[in-house]
Amino acid sequence: MRLTDYTDYSLRVMLFLAVRGEGLSTIQEISDAYGISKNHLMKVVQQLGELGWIETVRGRNGGLRLNAQSSSLTIGEVVRATENDYLLVGCFSGEAESHRSCVIQSQCLLRGMFASALDAFFAELDKHTIGELSAPAPQLAALLGLRPVSVPVVAASVSHAPSLRVSD
Repeated sequence: MRLTDYTDYSLRVMLFLAVRGEGLSTIQEISDAYGISKNHLMKVVQQLGELGWIETVRGRNGGLRLNAQSSSLTIGEVVRATENDYLLVGCFSGEAESHRSCVIQSQCLLRGMFASALDAFFAELDKHTIGELSAPAPQLAALLGLRPVSVPVVAASVSHAPSLRVSD
């Protein structure tokens, strides 16, 4: 089974945001990191936002971030949400009018074998989470060109009260 580019890009966006951790990322940053069309990523990001897996912040300082619970999503869940066709061969479409129908389809044992293979494929994908795949974060961050997010530190206010001198 070959996953679509859409699913591939969805997984990449989720992984990028998981590696990023705190802070916001832009579609442009993700596009630059992977060398993927920004237009393709916009469609992906829209769906991931609609699914509630990423948070999109609009505005001048906006961007994207992974929702906290999304790190526990399995790869299987992401693939199921982003793929629309799990047929391993065209003759299993079930459509009588299909140009790929086969004369032995009603007696074909491949259907059961391929169904078992697909179940095994998803069983393996369901064992792994987005968070798990982002675990070597420093190494992945370096490969993706991510720098640590700097969090502004608010300096403690210094009192400008006059100092008291004790006279002899």
